[in-house]
Parts: sequence; C-alpha cells; structure tokens
Amino acid sequence: MARLKDKVAIVTGAASGFGEGMAKRFAEEGARVVVADLNAKGAERVAAEIGAAAIAVTTDVSQRSEVDAMVYAASSAFGRVDVMVNNAGYTHRNGDMLGVDEATFDLIAAVNMKAIYYSTQAVVPIMERQGGGVIITTASTAGLRPRPGLTWYNASKGWAITASKSMAVELAPKNIRVNCLCPVAGETGMLAQFMGEDTPEKRAQFRASIPLGRLSTPLDIANAALWLASDEAAFITGVALEVDGGRCI
Repeated sequence: MARLKDKVAIVTGAASGFGEGMAKRFAEEGARVVVADLNAKGAERVAAEIGAAAIAVTTDVSQRSEVDAMVYAASSAFGRVDVMVNNAGYTHRNGDMLGVDEATFDLIAAVNMKAIYYSTQAVVPIMERQGGGVIITTASTAGLRPRPGLTWYNASKGWAITASKSMAVELAPKNIRVNCLCPVAGETGMLAQFMGEDTPEKRAQFRASIPLGRLSTPLDIANAALWLASDEAAFITGVALEVDGGRCI
C-alpha cells in the first residue's frame, strides 16, 4: 500500500467527486497531498479526513496567481511536487450550443483549458529540477466521442487530450510523463448539467448507453489515476485512458 511513497501530489477540484477520490486514494498509497479547490470548506474537510499527510488550499484555477500560490504551498509544505492532477472542471448545461452565453464559454475555457497551461508553467521547472514527474488531466469521454448538447464542453476536453499528448512528447526528455483520464459521467456535482436534468428516467437512459451498465465512481477514476501516477506506469505517456465501462467502443 505504498505505490506513491515519498511522492507529493497536487489535486485540483479535490473537495468532492473524482478529485476527492483521487486525493484520498493517493494518500492511502503513501502520498502527501495538496487538496486544492475553490470550495474552501470542502477542501478543508477532505484534508482533515486524510490527516497529517494533506493540506487544503483554496484555489481558483482560472487565476494564474492562485495556481502559482497553490504550487508554492505544496513546495513550502512538502518540499517538492511529483504529481500534478488537473481535475477541476466546468461545463454548461446540456442544450443548444447557440444558447451558451459568452461568459459561460469563457469560464469553460479558463477552467478546462487555461488552468492546464497555468499549472504546467508552474510545476514543470520544479519537476525538471527533481529529475522527473507526472502530469495527469481529467479529460472526458466527451473529448473522444462527442455527443450533441455539450459542444463547447466537448471541445474543451478534446483540447485537453491533444494538449496532453503534445506535452508528453515535448516533456519526455525531461522524464515528465503526461497522460489524461477520460471518464464517463459519474455521481458528481456535474451530472445534472451533463444530462440537462437529473431524473430517474435520464439516469436510466444514460446507464443504458454504458456496456457495463453503470455510471463511473470516484474510486474508478482514482484507481486509474493512481496507476498512471505510480512507477508501475513508468513507460506510459501521451495516453488518453478511457475509464468508461465501454461507452466509447
């Protein structure tokens, strides 16, 4: 139970859902974890439940100064940064792409795209000095097999996948591996937005499109992220790993 022993991981969007699952799973495997989220109380709760191996940092990933402060907090508390997980995400409600206002579009771009740029700028020099590191982004099946109704969200996740692959090639000589996860929707705060409305009928319709017959769970995503972050995946880079119960087949 120590696949991340002596490693330090930053997880954004870690106050709930997939991010909370990753933060707790990483800690179980020996990592020290920075629980970063705009939801300060949620981040503090998750860090407290983990214990001494975690700190909570209130972070708006759409702001470069706050991303820089998050990385500084990690270095100050734990002395290094080995794993950067870009998990924070935002979406518009499922519906007509022409009905998405510009402010919502800009926030999707800032959280799902530009935040990756900010965190990469901050952590790559640290990882290079340390001799390597891992960057993981939570993308989505929406970036691989887009469906109508979530066009601008789909596009942002496609961008994240392409950025991860390109980063993987460029950062490989620095021994920095870059991968992304492509989960199918799960029981998180964004589910209602994805479906347009959260009803038993909508959930049944969505589950019926997944061959394994259920939505994803935080533990599903956390276990996949754990493997990508660990030395067991030392030869894995540039991968968009589908964690989707067969949805993309």
